[in-house]
Amino acid sequence: MNINEIYLVVNAGSSSLKFTAYKMPGNMELISGYFEKIGLKDSYYSININNQKNKKNVYIQNHSQAISILIYELFLNNIIDDLDEIKGVGHRVVHGGDKYSDSVVIDDEVIDTIESLIPLAPLHNPANLVGIKNMMKEIPNATHTAVFDTAFHQTIAKENYMYALPYEWYEKYKIRKYGFHGTSYKYITKRMKDILNKDDINLIICHIGGGASMAAIRNGKSYNTTMGMTPLDGIIMGTRCGSIDPSIIPYMMNIEGNSIDNVMKDLNKNSGLTGITGKSDLRDIEAKAKVKDDKAILGLEMYTNSIVKYIAEYYFELEGNIDAIVFTAGVGENQFNIRKSIVDKISNVTNIKLDSTINNNIASYKDIKTGMISTKDSNIQVWVVPTDEELMILEDTYELTNQKKEKGYVKRKNIRG
Repeated sequence: MNINEIYLVVNAGSSSLKFTAYKMPGNMELISGYFEKIGLKDSYYSININNQKNKKNVYIQNHSQAISILIYELFLNNIIDDLDEIKGVGHRVVHGGDKYSDSVVIDDEVIDTIESLIPLAPLHNPANLVGIKNMMKEIPNATHTAVFDTAFHQTIAKENYMYALPYEWYEKYKIRKYGFHGTSYKYITKRMKDILNKDDINLIICHIGGGASMAAIRNGKSYNTTMGMTPLDGIIMGTRCGSIDPSIIPYMMNIEGNSIDNVMKDLNKNSGLTGITGKSDLRDIEAKAKVKDDKAILGLEMYTNSIVKYIAEYYFELEGNIDAIVFTAGVGENQFNIRKSIVDKISNVTNIKLDSTINNNIASYKDIKTGMISTKDSNIQVWVVPTDEELMILEDTYELTNQKKEKGYVKRKNIRG
């Protein structure tokens, strides 16, 4: 195997683009970058090599120009001497509907499917497609793969993904629970299998960050999850409301003469912790709570309660047969007070005891990043495990690229756009 093969992981948003380049095999990170405010006059990008970040203020007209700059930086920083050294590009795609249960090599059919799913993810799938099409144009000889946020959850049983709505809505319009953060759940499940040396593993995973969700893992596969047809459903988040009475929407439209778009914007951008406390960052909210700010205290109580509610639900769905509860993502990995509050609320029922010393010393910015924070005599283990969605995308892309090589497949379909 050529040790100089380069792989890219790309995440394209509506006005942003993130990338990381790796040398494979070995998962060696070489360079990463983040393009922000694409199309706006105050756009910029930053390049990170060996933890040295260099920010450059430059007008980036569109994603095509961002990708041209990305490639320029790869040459400038001696990451590549030739574009053909880039063997694979893994693209994060938010919504794969019920079509994909795993990552796939991108061809015309995949492009068409992602486009057909735009109504289910109008903010995300168009941006993902822009990144895909531009990258495939600039780096045509690489294998491009789509890694879907929804794929891991395709093992959820029908009774868990169906809504109690007219059945024809599901048949005609595909209205059902899809779930998100699947790449993170796939990674954490894989890590916990290694940590506990068990394949048919049962977990409750709390992926709590700015966007937050939870999942029940049964026998190593997704069994249920909190997010629904869109990422708005489930637990309280930084700016999203989570589960609410849907009658609130027409009520607010009528009482304020508001449009559906404006109400949905409020539910997605101005609700959750932001709606209650005025802040979305748990560090800011905890600081306000320490000085007895009533809204901050209320927000923290509502936030942790929403997580505890789903832990209880999934505890019973898994029939109490749980190998571990896992905290991950920004809040789960770093906010030890939040972890403590959640564990304290479930301790009497589950007989889980927190090891406060270990809990207080685990965070992504500390020497210890992974560990069990429950005591050894607890009925259920509680772990903190950092997620790595980019690594999961990289590994899937590397595997698919080499499968393609082994099959002797050389010619790629023309990608429209």
